[in-house]
Amino acid sequence: MTRVDDRGTVRGTVLSAGIAGQPPLADRRAGSATRPRPHRPGPPLRQPRRDTKTSPTVIDLHEVATPAVLHGRDDELDALTRLLTASGGGCVPVLLRGGWGSGKTSLLRTVLARARRDPGLHVVSAWVDPLERDLPFGMVRQLFEHMAAVDAPVPPVPPVAPHAADAPDTPRTNLAAHSDPYSAPWTMPPEALSARTAGQEMAALGELYRQVARLAGRKRLVVIIDDLQRADPASLRWLRYLLCRGGELPVVVLAALAEEGTHPNSDSLAAVLPLFRHQLTLGGLAQDAVDSLAEEILGHVPPAAFTAACREASGGIPLLLRAVLRGIRARRPAEAGLTAPIAEYVPADLGPALLARMEPLAAHAATTAAAVAVLGGSPSTDLLAATVGLPVSQVADAVHGLVRAGCATQTGSEVSLVCESLAVAVSTTVLPSRRMELHVRAARSLHADGAPAERVAAHLLPGALGEPWAPEVLARAAERAYEQGDSARAAAYVRRALREDAQEEPRARLLALLGRLELAFDVPVAVGSLERSLELCQDPAERAVVARGLAGALLALDRYPDALQVLRTTCESLREAGPADAMRLEIDLIHIALTNAASAPDAVRRLKELDVDHAPDTGVRRPLAALLSLREAMAGRAGEAVSLARTALERGADPMSDASVVYYDAVISLRAAGETELALEYAEAAVGQARERASVLGHVQAIGVRASMLCGLGRLLDSQADALSALAQLQGIGIGPSHSFAVFATATLMESLVRQGRSDEAEELLRRADLAGELNSNWVNDYVLMVRGRLRVAQGRLDKALADFLLCGERAGARGTSGPGFHPWRSEAALVHTELRQGDAARALAEAELALAHGWGAPETVGTALRAMGLVTGGPEGLELLREAVETLRGTPARVRFAQALADFGVLARKAGRLPEARACLQEAASVAHECGATPVTDLALAELRAVGDRPRTRTFQGAAALTPTERRVTELAVQGMTNREIAQRLYVGLRTVEAHLTSSYGKLAIDGRSGLAHALAEASCGP
Repeated sequence: MTRVDDRGTVRGTVLSAGIAGQPPLADRRAGSATRPRPHRPGPPLRQPRRDTKTSPTVIDLHEVATPAVLHGRDDELDALTRLLTASGGGCVPVLLRGGWGSGKTSLLRTVLARARRDPGLHVVSAWVDPLERDLPFGMVRQLFEHMAAVDAPVPPVPPVAPHAADAPDTPRTNLAAHSDPYSAPWTMPPEALSARTAGQEMAALGELYRQVARLAGRKRLVVIIDDLQRADPASLRWLRYLLCRGGELPVVVLAALAEEGTHPNSDSLAAVLPLFRHQLTLGGLAQDAVDSLAEEILGHVPPAAFTAACREASGGIPLLLRAVLRGIRARRPAEAGLTAPIAEYVPADLGPALLARMEPLAAHAATTAAAVAVLGGSPSTDLLAATVGLPVSQVADAVHGLVRAGCATQTGSEVSLVCESLAVAVSTTVLPSRRMELHVRAARSLHADGAPAERVAAHLLPGALGEPWAPEVLARAAERAYEQGDSARAAAYVRRALREDAQEEPRARLLALLGRLELAFDVPVAVGSLERSLELCQDPAERAVVARGLAGALLALDRYPDALQVLRTTCESLREAGPADAMRLEIDLIHIALTNAASAPDAVRRLKELDVDHAPDTGVRRPLAALLSLREAMAGRAGEAVSLARTALERGADPMSDASVVYYDAVISLRAAGETELALEYAEAAVGQARERASVLGHVQAIGVRASMLCGLGRLLDSQADALSALAQLQGIGIGPSHSFAVFATATLMESLVRQGRSDEAEELLRRADLAGELNSNWVNDYVLMVRGRLRVAQGRLDKALADFLLCGERAGARGTSGPGFHPWRSEAALVHTELRQGDAARALAEAELALAHGWGAPETVGTALRAMGLVTGGPEGLELLREAVETLRGTPARVRFAQALADFGVLARKAGRLPEARACLQEAASVAHECGATPVTDLALAELRAVGDRPRTRTFQGAAALTPTERRVTELAVQGMTNREIAQRLYVGLRTVEAHLTSSYGKLAIDGRSGLAHALAEASCGP
């Protein structure tokens, strides 16, 4: 915001990012037809004399059209206009400061156009050119030469007596004796001007002053000068003379100044600048000005985020902003999206112009600026000196010039260019070979100084090859980037390291690291890197790690035979050299073999031979315990399964030192044993472990297992969120929903949707994942068959549902996992048989399931089997079985199954005429199902309550959501501290009515009285 201070000085926003130099190229081209041309030595220009007898009409300068649209300079323009047209006499010196590209020339041209249209002003102007720096009175010639007489040639000027201008009594010189009152020094040839003595120059200055006074006596004189820093010493002395002596003259001197470094005329310029009482500095454009300019250049209204990014990339500097916008307009249609950062659209021809203007700022300024742009970030002056091969003192001087001109900023010893667009424009002028040389010099300097590996690697990445220490530094930097979660950058470091010459073993380690990194974003590519690493690797321990990583990647791509072959071959090759490593590989081999029906029988036989004591060390003992816990669960020994699972998970399900999917065997065994809450704890810990080591595959596995545990606990929305996240992450690394690696998360998401009553969405997901038809023999598809069967039941396609349940049982039996702790397929199939009126088959399956469940011993499994047996049996006996199922499930975390048992008991109780029992169970069923989000169970319970004769006004009978509108109002007033009587008066009801509402509310909120109301309501409002 521009303002005028107490001394009359115009203050503007300080320019935080500017470039010293010439006016914007676009402004020069746009105004080439109207702007005054820079003077060149030669004969004086002759133009017709202006007619001074113009109309006295007063023109409002604010209403005069400008030569072009000026964006974001309204405040500055208004301030300058006020100074030019202010009433009262006296000299008004105004200095406009602005770097190259800040728009000062455009602003001057706008002011010039307005002033020339004012009949009350006499306007002269000069655009100083560097070529005139050594031409005496070059700037003055531009200002006044066009005013020479045209009706007679200008006679030669005789010598002027010394000190004539300083003696008031001295007779008029020949300068004033000519018939043309505008005769002046510019009428002389340059060589004659250069030969003048100091006294003669003073006489000329005095005469020039008197001529200015005569001009100002006719009408107010406006002198406009651009690039004052380029003016010759004689013109600067004239300007100083005018400003010192012309305090009472009606003259406005508006001069623009840009920093251009030190030059021979600096002393003359320094003597003039303090005489400008009014000073204004141009800053970067505000956001609204950027929006307007973008709309003008692009031809449409761009999004706010786009223009904000343009302003940031250009620093708000008009020249750079226009260049970026025109580059965007030229390289893409208006409706297309940007394919690169905004600064990358800077036109290629801008860089050389920038460097040309930086050259005069200081010795080596352009070289230093180019090095800053190429190195990026904020290199120190010491690093810049080492990079460009100059003494630190010379680089410091160059940086000083760049900072003074507004091209760069400096914090301590660190230097950076003012904005991204400037850096891009300058860096494009540097040849690729020179870039590589600069980067490798920087890397050498940083490495010699002991800088962190990632700082050195950032310059090795684009630098030239050949540094013997480069692979080791790049590998360390890759590990650090991986720890920080930037796998893509880490992989780039390793690829760069592999371009250097290296022996087979170091190259194998680099390839193994690269493969591990690539698993985070491109699994197929990672397979290739790991395969090459395994071919070169000789160390047994490293070969085992690479083989396991490769097998996991192959599994993710559904290449099961290849994964088994890698593990089997590597395991055999390590039997003698590394028996512990070989056994660790065999554990993963058995786990993978169990997942496929063809290889499962051999794997089961080998699994039965193993014992946890066979492990040679603790590094093998824990994964072996995980595998054996699965064996015990398959055999129906829940206690042993839980004990082994705890041993396996001592360091979590995703340990940093031994990440493997085999640990999730232990988590699955815990759930099968009814320890779902404990399994969830391990799954949540595994999510954190995978996040810490930035493993995408590990994180996906962890949240996929967590989603399954959450679904089993009835936290359906949380389960849905985890499953969706897992699928999205897998999609990001090239694994689609139909891959076996993604099927587990897909099936969990389907189960969550089915239990929520969203069958259409589940069906769409089934088709999208290509799981609606025949499924392969992978064991994850046993789970798919269970979920698909439940979906078919919800859709009323009972024959299809029964086929899926029976096929699930057949496959699970062949694999040895037919117990009810994994998939209760018998109970589900029995219920479908019942619906199809196939009683014998239903009873046979239900009885078999109940017997197995009692043998298994997990309450959740027993309760599920009791529910199925009760529904199949029906009648009074069935009702008692359902009652037993309810009581068995009540203490378990299986909330959805508990709600189902409650609803089924309520239905059967209502049909038996036992309405009080039916009502109580149905209300509890509705509440529990509503809490879980199991909409079909809630709907069934509410429908049965209406059949009983109730009129439920909420979908739950527990918690704040169960409160009726009146109960809600009464409890809120009670929380505010009102007594029962005050509440009754407020609501115009009886005291007993208030007491009844509060008693009912206490029961629904499970609290004892008023003291718990505030907490219960607040907790409900913060809930999910």
